[in-house]
Amino acid sequence: MRQDLEILIQAASGNIEGSELNEKYLLPWSDAPQTVFSGLNLLLSDQVPAERRAKALDRLKAYAGLQPGGTAFTTLARQRYEERLKDPALLQPTTIEVQQALDNVDTYISGIEKLLGKYQIAGSDEAMKALATQMKDYAAWTRKDVLPKARTDARLPAPLYAYQLKQVGIDIDPKLLMQRAQLEFMETRSAMAQLAPLVAREKGLKVADPNDAVAVIRALKGDKIADDQLEGHYRKVIDAIDPLIREHRIVDVPQRPMQMRLGSAAESAASPAPHFMLAPLVNNTGQQGTFVLPLGNPATGAGAQYDDFNFGAAAWTLSAHEGRPVHELQFTAMVERGVSLARSMFAFNSVNVEGWALYAEAEMVPYEPLDGQLIALQFRLLRAARAMLDPMLNLGLIERANAERVLIDGVGLSKAMATQELDRYTVCMPGQAGSYFYGYTRILELRMQTELALGAKFDRLAFNNFLLDQGLLPPDKLAEAVQQQFVPKYR
Repeated sequence: MRQDLEILIQAASGNIEGSELNEKYLLPWSDAPQTVFSGLNLLLSDQVPAERRAKALDRLKAYAGLQPGGTAFTTLARQRYEERLKDPALLQPTTIEVQQALDNVDTYISGIEKLLGKYQIAGSDEAMKALATQMKDYAAWTRKDVLPKARTDARLPAPLYAYQLKQVGIDIDPKLLMQRAQLEFMETRSAMAQLAPLVAREKGLKVADPNDAVAVIRALKGDKIADDQLEGHYRKVIDAIDPLIREHRIVDVPQRPMQMRLGSAAESAASPAPHFMLAPLVNNTGQQGTFVLPLGNPATGAGAQYDDFNFGAAAWTLSAHEGRPVHELQFTAMVERGVSLARSMFAFNSVNVEGWALYAEAEMVPYEPLDGQLIALQFRLLRAARAMLDPMLNLGLIERANAERVLIDGVGLSKAMATQELDRYTVCMPGQAGSYFYGYTRILELRMQTELALGAKFDRLAFNNFLLDQGLLPPDKLAEAVQQQFVPKYR
């Protein structure tokens, strides 16, 4: 109970601090069309009870300002920006985020129309027509009045970047994080170089240097899976993972199958990388979260599409990360095992969530096929690169072009994914990218300490189940729980 109260107090204090810092430094421009699409996409889902989906027309009208006394959401968003425009000290949004928002407007409009049609929301035509006009008008205003003023330097003021790091759970100096990540990058790259020749030989790949892991990965990408076969391939891998988890006693998993689907065009525009769509953590009546696999962002054109997720070997670590034993299991466990709301919602930060993600990915690697293992290591290499490049870019220690070179030539990402990564570090979520690696290292430290304390009595299954039972505790509090509860129980 005391821990939960501390979590609630810390969450409230952090939110207040963030509001004050954003108000102090940033103009409040927002991608209003994306916000509207996201709100309706969350409501119009198979996971939402039909009686709640029936309220979609009310929400649509509220967004369009058609409810009594209402104002269009786009009008409110524009007003919030314009009312603070007179303060020259406030930073404009970045050129990158504004241009991306403009590129995606038509996709969001089409996405909303398809949702309304799929769920047969009667009487929505008038409100949808009004909303589409408002979203296009907002885009025209953004292009005319916001884009010319947008800033090209994406770096945040130092206090705001420091706050971002703290909010995602990174509680060490970013330069120390960079140093640790550099070591991990070199060690993981070396491990990939040892594995790459085995993969090349097993798959009969023709590469000039079999020890060049990036060349081997690019050869694996040649085995591209057609869009209409992609979901079927991923489902086969998903069905193969659960028995491996049980056989090797990694963690307890539910008997029911997990849910996975391809993303719509609008979902892919909003979130072009694979992601997990959460089920409700409050008043959950049996809904399940869903692993969503995008087919690429249609706004970027055919020449700038991803090749990082649609080949055979990629399905193993991506399915493990978004599904089991990672996010699907993580959030399902919090609902089904009765984890408190303080730990499931208010303790939520990226270090707590993604630390388990990378740790559980690593638990699966020995049981995956060789090519799947190589891609798992590639994504571990990416997490180390993130923990280097995010702070380096935000502290002005590297140019964007050099960071892109690391991601494309060093990690083996497509140019489209490298661009998304760089935008993530500097525009979308500055500070967040290092949380995967940092959270992973904290759990590894805790695992080693626990193994040393228990010796032969250490039980991996029990340890991993205990971690899940704690919800999203910060690393220090998780270590405290392990030392005070788990270790005495099994000693």
